[in-house]
Amino acid sequence: MMDRQQVSSGTPWEKRVGYSRAVRIGNIIRVAGTTAHDGEQVIAVGDPYEQTLFILRKIENALMELGASMKQVIATRIYVTDIANWEAIGKAHGVFFRDIRPAATMVEVSRLIDDKLLVEIEVEAVI
Repeated sequence: MMDRQQVSSGTPWEKRVGYSRAVRIGNIIRVAGTTAHDGEQVIAVGDPYEQTLFILRKIENALMELGASMKQVIATRIYVTDIANWEAIGKAHGVFFRDIRPAATMVEVSRLIDDKLLVEIEVEAVI
């Protein structure tokens, strides 16, 4: 059996809902849907570019806690509440992944858990 490592974001929702920010088993890491929420408030309300940068920094920190980096990301899934913001979100995604170029999916959803959240991202990485 492979060791399981988990990263917590420290929010009270993790225990209530039963999830982790990220999980590593063997050489596979999965980072849960991540938003521009710092545990107390939504960051960069109304700004999809800044929300995306904030999210990707949170994801990068979770990966580092599990011994990985953004270079090992093989896939990103981006959920947006308004697909018209795709260019701003894509530009922020490119800041982190321009040269890495993981498989990426962006889909519009009707809403996220807080109406101020414009973007949610999850990633998979292989070490």
